[in-house]
Amino acid sequence: MPPRRSSRTSQAPGRNPRAGGGRVNVAFRSRAGQPPGRRRPLRACVQRSRARRKPSPRPRRCGAQPAGGPAQSLDYRGTVRLLGPVCEAVHQHLLSLTKGEFDIRYVPWLQWTAFPELFPEIFDALGSLQCPAIPLGLMKLTACLERALGDVYLLNGKECPFLLRDLLASEELAAVFGRSVMDVLKVFVGSPCGLNLRNTLWHGFASPHEIPPKYCSMMILLTVGLGQLLKSYLQQTKLVLGHRPFIALTNLEDLAIFPDVTSEVLSVLEEVVRKSTFILKVMLPYWEAALIGFRSHRFADCAMLLLTQLETGLRRVFAAVNQCPKRLLTAESTALYTTFDEILAKHLDDGKINQLPLFLGEPAMEFLWDFLNHQEGPRIRDHLSHGEINLPEFPKEAANQLLAFSVVLLLRFTDEDLSAALKEKAAIKSLVGLAEGYHAHFHPVSQLKKQVLSCEKSIRVWPLLPLPEEAEEAARLEGTSETQACEALITEILRALPPHLPESRGVVSDWDSLSAERWPQVIQELCGTPVPTLFCPRTVLEVLTVLRNISTHCARVSSQVAASVELRYQQWVERRLRSRQRQTYLHMLTSIKLLSPVLYLILLLIALELVNIHVVHGKNTYEYQQYLKFLKSILQYVENLVTYTSQQENKWNKTINLTHTALLKIWTFSKKKQMLIHLAKKSTSKGGL
Repeated sequence: MPPRRSSRTSQAPGRNPRAGGGRVNVAFRSRAGQPPGRRRPLRACVQRSRARRKPSPRPRRCGAQPAGGPAQSLDYRGTVRLLGPVCEAVHQHLLSLTKGEFDIRYVPWLQWTAFPELFPEIFDALGSLQCPAIPLGLMKLTACLERALGDVYLLNGKECPFLLRDLLASEELAAVFGRSVMDVLKVFVGSPCGLNLRNTLWHGFASPHEIPPKYCSMMILLTVGLGQLLKSYLQQTKLVLGHRPFIALTNLEDLAIFPDVTSEVLSVLEEVVRKSTFILKVMLPYWEAALIGFRSHRFADCAMLLLTQLETGLRRVFAAVNQCPKRLLTAESTALYTTFDEILAKHLDDGKINQLPLFLGEPAMEFLWDFLNHQEGPRIRDHLSHGEINLPEFPKEAANQLLAFSVVLLLRFTDEDLSAALKEKAAIKSLVGLAEGYHAHFHPVSQLKKQVLSCEKSIRVWPLLPLPEEAEEAARLEGTSETQACEALITEILRALPPHLPESRGVVSDWDSLSAERWPQVIQELCGTPVPTLFCPRTVLEVLTVLRNISTHCARVSSQVAASVELRYQQWVERRLRSRQRQTYLHMLTSIKLLSPVLYLILLLIALELVNIHVVHGKNTYEYQQYLKFLKSILQYVENLVTYTSQQENKWNKTINLTHTALLKIWTFSKKKQMLIHLAKKSTSKGGL
């Protein structure tokens, strides 16, 4: 068992956990009290010190005002004073227990959290001499508690609020636990007007010594009490508490840009953290604990600590480069405090351009956006802080990428001579090169490129699908005049494309060289063209959304075609097709011969529009609406294709007429020269391609 803190440690005045520095009267002098009862610890706490309400509610200006009217009338400061002695009594009580006693007495009441094994670990942290243990334990506890409260909310509610403050203000939880209990939780973790432990820690405001351990003890016992109250509620209502499954981090292979962190890299990082100006000395224990966590395979601990400290350091850089030192201060109840959302934004809250992206450079910004913000990215900080990830199964790959990025970032804030010397090491030189060449992987632009390439690859195998010779010949003879008209339209549309294709790289120079065999190469070349992704405006994102929907449906059509061809071929060979089914099979083969170049054409147009996506700014409102209308007509076409080519519908004879109509729309709109490839300036086209 780790050595215990002396009782004097927890009684010493602490710093305001809402502040980055300076001592204030948050850790009040303790008065020894009787240990809370074994049966109802939460009720005992609430009875001794209920959250006080002001007689005349006057809303205070807060950085993140709690939702709901009643919460605004809470006397947060007075309640904190009243709860101070209670917290100290709870803390002394827990320190008096052995781990075995804690497990027997309290762990059964923590089963409702779906992560009861976390709490003995946090109990150990109460007596740890490692100063980051309390903040890290509280971060885990608040995340676990938020997730568990969300499960309770869903007993009566339908959609769980995303923000903890909204969750605590909900009537659904008040109905289970009581309003007084929820008010106590708001004081601890639900409002910047209170202690705000959750946000203070997760946004990196508190130094390792600033959070008194008694608050961690109190949060443990509050969670125990919530379990007791919940059991009574479930017995009365006959409801059963369900737990949402944890989120599995996917697509990490797309983010695995940096190689595995070696012992050499860790040694360099250990040296750099002590000498980089990016890190405040008071925060150094967090970095040291992160490295210990990585070495001991506690990858969630490593990631949690690194994320909060990257935010702390970047907040300092943000305040410096934007010359707004006040934004550095604290998570105050009277001002909007600065988090990653503001740090990584294009503009400041006064409308001025944020200078941090210019200072860090696009590669670093793209990495941070990929890791933290993009909806299809891992969004690791969000998932961790909301308790959505199973901590013991947190992937090493994610912590590895954060560590590697941190090495490169810290070197920028290290003495030039030392930095230059360290960059001569092969492992560090490799990391720096990879970081400087980083480009977005989870931005909609990048995701669209992956979709197009994946769809193109699936269409490319169509000629390899099994076809009976007699059926193929019959399908060839079945070709209609409408099929020929479609082929003629495809030819006309393609004839206009060579001026917009990447001839500078020798892919295609004229119509004659744009044969069907070259289409995959052209599409791949276009998808390899760099497209700016940082701070895309709304219009660009809207167009990207429609293009991605088109690509998604093209992929579904391709998948359905492959499945249908294989199934019908097997049935044909085994002579299990009736006369009408054989005729439908011939319709399908005829349609497939047409659909292949049509889908290639659509993918080619998507890739061309993507390369010139930022030209959409040049359209006025009417032109933009007409352009969206055109794209949505193509989307409707591929949506209908998905329906008609499904094995349930199997209406292949309708696809040719549908395709002819869609090709006419493409040809007509192309003749108006209103596609992005037509509006792109010559210089832009050459520079972008």
